[in-house]
Amino acid sequence: MSKDTSWDSVSDWYGNYLDGDNDSYHSKVIAPNLLRLLSVRPDEHVLDIACGEGYFSRLISNEGGRVMAFDASPSLIEIAKSKSDPRIDFRVLSAEDMGGIPDGYFDKAICVLAAQNIAHFDLLATETSRVMNERGIWIIVLNHPTFRIPHESSWGFDDVKDVQYRRVDSYMSETKESILMNPGSSKPIYTLSFHRPLQTYFKQLEKAGFAVKRLEEWVSHKKSQKGPKEQAENKARHEIPLFMALVAVKL
Repeated sequence: MSKDTSWDSVSDWYGNYLDGDNDSYHSKVIAPNLLRLLSVRPDEHVLDIACGEGYFSRLISNEGGRVMAFDASPSLIEIAKSKSDPRIDFRVLSAEDMGGIPDGYFDKAICVLAAQNIAHFDLLATETSRVMNERGIWIIVLNHPTFRIPHESSWGFDDVKDVQYRRVDSYMSETKESILMNPGSSKPIYTLSFHRPLQTYFKQLEKAGFAVKRLEEWVSHKKSQKGPKEQAENKARHEIPLFMALVAVKL
């Protein structure tokens, strides 16, 4: 991960993003599903790729996993260390070049809501394959690439049919977009997001020596306030997934 894609510039904001939020997508949707799929056994070696402030690293460590976690942002790694048990091995590394990690070391790996912010997914997949043992499991969680395309998808409402729908203006083209992370702030901060169609992820995983054995799509847990669009909005939440998880096996 290069300096252009590092989240070092938003580390203060992101480091506190989940604190005190018990109704976040991280806690209500992603965490329980991730732990279910990961099914960590005691003393398994687990790698948390682009770990941010260590939220998922801590959960996996609490399940008994022996966690190494890294991020390209030195500031986020410092925050992660300050919040976490010293048993977790936090490092500053690039997801595209995991220098210092030996071949075939890990039983399992995760990359949660980060692959979409990494410029070269092919390098990420190759490096992850290198550091995992045979039959190792890699779980990748993404903003759903079919329905959440930066600047090319949006919600709409059909007043005639009383239906909330998802509009998609572009899907097959791979794109790079700047995303505003702090709307309304006097000092706007941007990060980069990379859209790739599903076939790109599958092709590059296969090339790196992985087979995708499972795909899951996760919907929002939130509910609308009372009002004329409540029913339509809640139906859309349950029909149009926010997140996608790929479970890949190292062959």
